[in-house]
Amino acid sequence: MKPKIAYHLFHEGTYLKSYEFFGAHFTDKGVVFRLWAPHAQAVSVVGNFNDWNPDAHPMLLQKDSGGVWECTIPDLNKGELYKYCITQCHGENVYKSDPYGIYSEVKPKTASILWDLEGYSWKDKKWLEQRKKAASKPKPVNIYEVHLGSWRTHEDGTALSYYELADTLVPYLKDMHYTHVELMPIMEHPFDGSWGYQLTGYFAATSRYGEPQGLMHFIDACHQVGISVILDWVPGHFCKDAHGLYKLDGTNLYEATEHPQWGTMEFDFAKPEVLTFLISNAYFWFDQYHIDGLRIDGVASMIYLNYGYDDEYRRNKFGGNDSLEAVDFLRKLNTAIFKHFPFAIMAAEESTAYPKVSWPVDEGGLGFNLKWDMGWMHDTLSYMETDPYCRNQFHSKLTFSMAYAFSENFILPLSHDEVVHGKKSIVDKMFGPYEMKFDQLRLLYSYMYFHSGKKLTFMGNEFAPFSEWRYYESLEWFMLDYDRHRQTKDFMQDLNKFYARENALWEKDHGWDGFEWIDADNNGQSILVFRRMGKHPEDDLIILINFCPLTYTNFQIGVPAEKTYRLVFNTDDPKYGGSGFTVKKTAKAQDTPCHNQPYSVTLNIPPSAAIVLKGVASKAKKKTTAKKAKTASSSKAAVSDKKAKVSTVKKSTKAQTAKDTASKPVAKTKK
Repeated sequence: MKPKIAYHLFHEGTYLKSYEFFGAHFTDKGVVFRLWAPHAQAVSVVGNFNDWNPDAHPMLLQKDSGGVWECTIPDLNKGELYKYCITQCHGENVYKSDPYGIYSEVKPKTASILWDLEGYSWKDKKWLEQRKKAASKPKPVNIYEVHLGSWRTHEDGTALSYYELADTLVPYLKDMHYTHVELMPIMEHPFDGSWGYQLTGYFAATSRYGEPQGLMHFIDACHQVGISVILDWVPGHFCKDAHGLYKLDGTNLYEATEHPQWGTMEFDFAKPEVLTFLISNAYFWFDQYHIDGLRIDGVASMIYLNYGYDDEYRRNKFGGNDSLEAVDFLRKLNTAIFKHFPFAIMAAEESTAYPKVSWPVDEGGLGFNLKWDMGWMHDTLSYMETDPYCRNQFHSKLTFSMAYAFSENFILPLSHDEVVHGKKSIVDKMFGPYEMKFDQLRLLYSYMYFHSGKKLTFMGNEFAPFSEWRYYESLEWFMLDYDRHRQTKDFMQDLNKFYARENALWEKDHGWDGFEWIDADNNGQSILVFRRMGKHPEDDLIILINFCPLTYTNFQIGVPAEKTYRLVFNTDDPKYGGSGFTVKKTAKAQDTPCHNQPYSVTLNIPPSAAIVLKGVASKAKKKTTAKKAKTASSSKAAVSDKKAKVSTVKKSTKAQTAKDTASKPVAKTKK
């Protein structure tokens, strides 16, 4: 792009591919470096190629550029280290990594590395075509949230590379039947303990696990087995490390104010150049790395002016407490991404009741298509921590979520935040002694998977470790040597498979046409009964969840149709560590209304368990359907045979005509 156009779009806030202009780029004349630093007195490129000498390669401030510095250095090779030496507005020299750098040294070193993203041979063409065609179709979303550095490590505790993760994590995801993987931030960050949520290199895939092409290979491997990839992304704030964006030219160039709780700097969303930087960064990961979605961290901290301020009430110009600039940024971000990547997941981690987070921008929303349901998570975990024999007092914690379930497009998350800082692991939160906790865990996950909304669970939860997550070491895979943990993993594997297979659990996830209470009010026995519905009635499921360790025989529930109902999932199965309480495989609907349903069935209900029923058409109906299908097939065959005969006659006639024509002289056409 011509510089004048690039400058204009950059300062206008609409340059979606600003990464193609700014940063360091190989050309026929050498490497071109460009940096925006309008208040700097001088800027130069330093590196191992010039002994880090600030006088060797000065950059020139470009005319009418609004503060863009540029220089071209010949004969540089891929892999060279570099930084910018910036003489700030007050005369102090600082050394900064490239804000648009695509590769960095392994921490604690901080230099940018000259690199090229070209050269990787993608093998996901079929995946890209399919996701484009299916952009508007409903799909199962079952997310496995991963911290790459601690999912699994080498024996000496060092991290696996992107290539090794492609060989180990990707087959595991496939085997466990997850549909999506969400990577905690893999953009470059200096401190492991931030888990990636305090960034310095927004365009650089962290070098902890290898080169950028390694990440491409990992994402490519996911796509080749049908796994979508979501990246955690942090556009709200950045860390104050000296080599990063902080005080880049001596002024608050990228930042507005310091975040009162985290000691980081909030981005200045009032500046078009900052919007260009952030929106083009989001675009970059879709464009260059083929990702399928972003999960935007800390949305509440962005949209509320008073977030983290205990003794100060800040207002916008209209008297409200929402940041008009941040709201505008989020709307522009989502509009841009969905325009160019309509298949994308744009999920907001928004922890309040801010309205219309996952509504379209033209309907007054923020434009995301999914939002984390933090209320469901808090209420459900609180409920599961209580004594099952006292849960009748807290029944509303289960049912309240359905009062607002369709106000947004929700993801139900059991994320990394719930298994750190003394909160205990998920299984350890469950009420009761060792054995009982596993029964409760199966209850928790069955309620989560059968409830309306997409699903997200943090790595390790699937085999129920008792230790909290520790970012500096591997998950405790040795726990699978113990029966209860292995059985829990088997349960999660089957539950994932069942969820993906049953359309009723995800086709109509965000509306009442996909969910119906059958009995929401049985607080005395702590039992829920509801119906999940797909596009076709034969896909519907009847779900009963018993939150108490009591059994029931001949338990009556209402059903909507006169069918035989087949047991299709039982969390109390002995192979999962359940009691094995006898539950009939089928139950025939009786002409006895119950729970406002026209029919009912009677069941044996196992303790602390969920059971799922699916209607089966009667034999008479099956025969009628089969007869109709056979008749239709015969008719179709007859029509097809008739068409074939007509076609043969036509072909024969056409062939004879062609033969006759070929024997005649060809008339010349007058020009």
